Amino acid sequence: MSTDADTAIEQRLEEIRLTRRVRWIMYGLLSVLFVAALYGSIRLMDFSFGYLYQQWPYFTDQIVNYVPDLEFLIEENLPLEAGITLAMGFVGTVFGIPFALALGVLGSGRVTPFPFNFIFRSIMAVSRAIPALVWFFIFIPLSGLGAITSTIAIFVSTIGNLGRLFTDELEEIKEGPIEAMETTGASKSQTVSFGMLSQVKTSFIAWTLYIFEVNVRQAVTLGLLGGGGIGVVIEVQQGMRAYDNMMAGILVVFVLIVAVEMVSQRIRSYLRDDEEADGLIALIVGFPQRMAESAVK
Repeated sequence: MSTDADTAIEQRLEEIRLTRRVRWIMYGLLSVLFVAALYGSIRLMDFSFGYLYQQWPYFTDQIVNYVPDLEFLIEENLPLEAGITLAMGFVGTVFGIPFALALGVLGSGRVTPFPFNFIFRSIMAVSRAIPALVWFFIFIPLSGLGAITSTIAIFVSTIGNLGRLFTDELEEIKEGPIEAMETTGASKSQTVSFGMLSQVKTSFIAWTLYIFEVNVRQAVTLGLLGGGGIGVVIEVQQGMRAYDNMMAGILVVFVLIVAVEMVSQRIRSYLRDDEEADGLIALIVGFPQRMAESAVK
């Protein structure tokens, strides 16, 4: 008995040692692949720290040209352009909400049986797979360069991004209220409205506010392509090498985005007791990353 137990323990220890060896081998292979991918990416971009070091003195000499010109901010009425950018994000979001809600609900397996729900999921996937930047180029023949085209691009992008979030929330709801509605003889529409949507209305509002944040940042990016708002001003001044004016526009963008995110996060944190709103410092530090992420959505 004792010998059998000792043998079993030894076998188990050997299995653990073997598992650890395999795990370390996998870690080693992944590390090699990571280093190879990093090196290949650097070579592909022709990235050089030496070149940056050589350019650093020139950069420090030119940095004085990037001090925001506050007179330009007032003369060109940049707050009005920022308002146009905010309007683009707001209207695109509002127009997209009913479509996102319809597709999000119909895309849930709890509402539409498999495989028919994938028809609606596919529509959202197409909307989400194509970035707003590409939708902007697609709709230029429809409404030309301007705020209307940007709004349409944001609207189409909102359908996929927000609709998918709605679908995911519906997949996580509790069965109890649904079963209770069904036992009372409620119709399918009544079950969806009062048994399902009533459970996720708070989350739906919170996700809509989050997508609104994203859409305002997208509106700035589309403006850089001629899509209206403050982005156009920044692009024009950059083309004229008027970097002080360009920085004034960027300053307005910074204030606009941080203000929208602070208001949105405060409302979301109020709706969701488990979500803590980011502080001003966190919003400022994460500003460049969020702008970059929005550009590809």
